[in-house]
Amino acid sequence: DEIPTVVGIFSAFGLVFSVSLFAWICCQRKSSKSNKTPPYKFVHVLKGVDIYPENLNSKKKFGADDKSEAKNKSAMSKNSLHLDLEKRDLNGNFPKTTTKMQGFPDLENSSPKHFAERKKDSVSPDSLKSIASLSTEDKQDKLGTLFFSLEYNFEKKAFVVNIKEARGLPAMDEQSMTSDPYIKMTILPEKKHKVKTRVLRKTLDPAFDETFTFYGIPYSQIQDLTLHFMVLSFDRFSRDDVIGEVLIPLAGIELSEGRLLMDREIIKRNVRKSSGRGELLVSLCYQSTTNTLTVVVLKARHLPKSDVSGLSDPYVKVNLYHAKKRISKKKTHVKKCTPNAVFNELFVFDIPCEGLDDISIEFLVLDSDRGSRNEVIGRLTLGSSAEGTGGEHWKEICEYPRRQIAKWHMLCDG
Repeated sequence: DEIPTVVGIFSAFGLVFSVSLFAWICCQRKSSKSNKTPPYKFVHVLKGVDIYPENLNSKKKFGADDKSEAKNKSAMSKNSLHLDLEKRDLNGNFPKTTTKMQGFPDLENSSPKHFAERKKDSVSPDSLKSIASLSTEDKQDKLGTLFFSLEYNFEKKAFVVNIKEARGLPAMDEQSMTSDPYIKMTILPEKKHKVKTRVLRKTLDPAFDETFTFYGIPYSQIQDLTLHFMVLSFDRFSRDDVIGEVLIPLAGIELSEGRLLMDREIIKRNVRKSSGRGELLVSLCYQSTTNTLTVVVLKARHLPKSDVSGLSDPYVKVNLYHAKKRISKKKTHVKKCTPNAVFNELFVFDIPCEGLDDISIEFLVLDSDRGSRNEVIGRLTLGSSAEGTGGEHWKEICEYPRRQIAKWHMLCDG
């Protein structure tokens, strides 16, 4: 009788000890998670043309020769930085990482105050004077300030850009009086390098701390490049709001002495005038017997430059509407770096009703932008209710079925 009693007592003590140990471990894990304070430092090794050194060849490199390619490969084998692309989360972001680039100073411990003190040398006296002289009204119209750093790694022939933070952004959401900012960056004039940061929710002072490393760019060509930062606010239900932009010509900026900390005021985006949207040549033919509409997108001319990014990469999206409801869509191929594109692409649409009274067709000329949302260059609408040449063209194809009729049209605002 005594042995079962002793076993029962020891079992009870063991159960109590196990439950207590489990509860203690759970508390420790919960407290350790609460101590993690984002934002984390993000380091990107960019994938694509002219970015991974091992993918560079004599045709794709940014002006580098075969010897520099061999040096790049040897340098990468010794001091390489690789991120496991499978470890991204659902938003495409990388988890927190403690990996650091060799030769790039630590930015993790830099507080905003410390950052402001270390960047003084990069700000000219004229800019400091202009900032100090701002009136209260001027400050209200400001779109904020972007803080970033530039560095060139001579060993790896790598151009390094760290987007540190932005301060004082305007609120793009009138209900919550906040924004969901992120930044797109492009290296001009060739637009080969396009990157963007992650979106930070509900903040007007986002701390990104994301580092982008571009391989295969010789130091001799840095002076010919320009950095274009576009500051946007994410919108889940419509097109993202453009807060402003920052343009940094690298001519005259000396990177041979190490990392350079800089800040620039965000300015209003340079919006093109509607008179400079260009023209589109289209041909239409209505087949009353088969109840089809044949649309030929022929040419575009005098297309404007895509902001400050150089020539556009245009293509045309064709939407067919019935009683203001889109029922079909087509698009042409992209024409690279040209203001005068020749498409010559034919599309045939089935008309769901007799006649063209409730039918309209929309042409959207867009600038292809790999990795981000394409920008609308101009718009053209043809239909019975359309004004100007759009209405005249539509009237002609209704009066003369089975005849292919082509006309030039001015594009309007997108």
